[in-house]
Amino acid sequence: MKSLKLAINLFLVLLLVWFLVAHQQKIKTAVASRDSIQYWATGKLLLHRHNPYSVADVEGLESSAGWASKRPLMFRCPPWALWLVILPGLLSAYWAWVVWLAILFVSLVIANRISWRMYGDGGQPPLAFVIAGYAFAPVAACLVAGQLGLLLLLGIMVFLAYEKDQPFLAGAALIAPMAKPHMFALFWPVLALWALRQRKWTLLSGVASAFALASALAFAFDPSVIGDYRAMLLQQAIQNEFIPSLSGMVRALVFHIAIPGTLDRSLFLHRFFWVQFVPLALGMAWTAWYYWKNRDLWSWRTHGVAVLVVAVLTTPYAWMTDEVVLLPAILQGVLWLQRAKLKLGSHLAILLFVGLDLLLLLIVKAQVPPSTGIYFWSSLVWFSWYWYTRSFRQKERESIVPQESSAMQVGS
Repeated sequence: MKSLKLAINLFLVLLLVWFLVAHQQKIKTAVASRDSIQYWATGKLLLHRHNPYSVADVEGLESSAGWASKRPLMFRCPPWALWLVILPGLLSAYWAWVVWLAILFVSLVIANRISWRMYGDGGQPPLAFVIAGYAFAPVAACLVAGQLGLLLLLGIMVFLAYEKDQPFLAGAALIAPMAKPHMFALFWPVLALWALRQRKWTLLSGVASAFALASALAFAFDPSVIGDYRAMLLQQAIQNEFIPSLSGMVRALVFHIAIPGTLDRSLFLHRFFWVQFVPLALGMAWTAWYYWKNRDLWSWRTHGVAVLVVAVLTTPYAWMTDEVVLLPAILQGVLWLQRAKLKLGSHLAILLFVGLDLLLLLIVKAQVPPSTGIYFWSSLVWFSWYWYTRSFRQKERESIVPQESSAMQVGS
């Protein structure tokens, strides 16, 4: 039986390789419009010891691969994230996309399996769990765009799974989400306070070792990488763009209230950038209260995921592809509902969440540009899903306590 499965898998792999080779020219056209082209261009420059953050050089490489936009896609991640683009830089633009997509898909499969191992009860996961793991809208968005969100997710999942048994590995895995540190702005302070309070020196050494190695690698290829990165940020300033996140929409709303009737885009981009950090400030206040309240019983698999949900909601800027890091929160909710006795209202609420996810999947399929701001509300959906389903976990725990008390009385 195992030999048959191996033969079938080998046949499918060979069939996939044949398809990619046979349709290479046709697929190349589509590849040139994917976000993953920035990783290939940045990797090429890095491996040739050029400035990986050079706007002109990146633009030249992306144009040669078929990128049609006048504005190049830049790798805005900090220097310690450059290790992520080394493999794409070794290949052609086409095969870099193929390999990158394979890495993303494998990361998704591993993340789903880790989630079941952490939150499941053994055996095979229920169908709802499997469907949710692969039909989560940010997953599709991430795979279609070729964005690195699934690698951030894998790093988070490894941390959650191994922070108790293999703390060094768990700490080292956080080098992946460090590629977009702003996404986890609420996560890092709690991690530092918790690690110092619990004396998790091995975990902290894992974080420090991975960070030092990743930074050394970047300096080895480009000794002036810090200055190059700073120059790119000044040239490609994020505050000069409209980011379709909740914080970005809050900024737009404040602008139109403060200056009613004004449609001047340049005025909007150069003012009120500070407003995008107001949700983050509120999130920090909540996180401080939440950590202090649960500090003695802190569990990263439960409390940490709650912080992650609020962090993604309040981050100053993000894309829907980044929201894939919330997959453990989504899957936890699925399992809480699976174990609960649901009433009609709960079924209707679930249908509403499923409908909103399907709507986002349709938007991804239609390839509506993110700059339209059409999906700014997506993080609100995941936030609401998590806290709604979490209430069923609370009810389950409350129902267990009276039963245990009754059993103790009978025994006495």
